[in-house]
Amino acid sequence: HPTASAAGSDHGQGLVQFVLAAHEGQRNTRLFWAACRAYENGLGPALVAPLVDAAVTTGLTEHEARATITSAARMTTHRPSP
Repeated sequence: HPTASAAGSDHGQGLVQFVLAAHEGQRNTRLFWAACRAYENGLGPALVAPLVDAAVTTGLTEHEARATITSAARMTTHRPSP
């Protein structure tokens, strides 16, 4: 049962592709950026597994990927309102 709308799903796939395109030296930064966008757009929980898979494909460990995504979630969900 997909929980995201078609547009959200497309956006999520774009974020996963962004991570997959990362080269050594930019993998963690790209993953963090993509995870922040995912959480800002309400797709974070649905994209954790695909983002971890993408990050592992680029050479990060699962532990590194999950730690980066957790940091992104923390940053985007506890941001003070303007």
